[in-house]
Amino acid sequence: MKRILLIAVVALMSVAASAQNLKWAYVDFNEIVMLMPEMDEARATMEENQKTNEEILISMYEEYQTKMQQYQQKAESWTPAIRESKEKEIMEIQARFEQTQQSLQQEIQVLQQNLQAPIYDKAQTVVNDLAKAQGIAFVFEKSSLLYVDPAQGVDLTPEARKALNIPADRTLETLQMELQAKAQAAAAAAQGM
Repeated sequence: MKRILLIAVVALMSVAASAQNLKWAYVDFNEIVMLMPEMDEARATMEENQKTNEEILISMYEEYQTKMQQYQQKAESWTPAIRESKEKEIMEIQARFEQTQQSLQQEIQVLQQNLQAPIYDKAQTVVNDLAKAQGIAFVFEKSSLLYVDPAQGVDLTPEARKALNIPADRTLETLQMELQAKAQAAAAAAQGM
């Protein structure tokens, strides 16, 4: 029994000793993905598609509004058969609008996934390559760590940013300001129409 206990203790000590030699790192994966130039292109494509979808929906809604106003103005002068036909037409336009809206939302989601998947894959590949090159056994997502001792681990974020061609002065804060400025410019342009 003592011999089994001794073997177990030795085995645990050797595992603990080898674990102490393992290198680990962390990376702010969200930061590098959001700041990648490819993500800017994906955002632009998404905005363009959303604008096109909005134009389609606005056109359909205007058609609905026109038919509804016409119905409200002339319904009393129409025969019951015409009134019923116009009501059916309005309901069909409304149903087509709702169906188109759902379809466009699904298309946008698929487009977003298709645009972002290669971006995430590229970032993951860069992180993997950096970790392998430095002999790092584990890489953690920085935002999920409760505590990080920089002396004990390696922050791969700066190296990943460089490998992904992210400018040094670009941050999530500057990205947020860029996106807000774009949104404000678009809102101002929409009001000016």
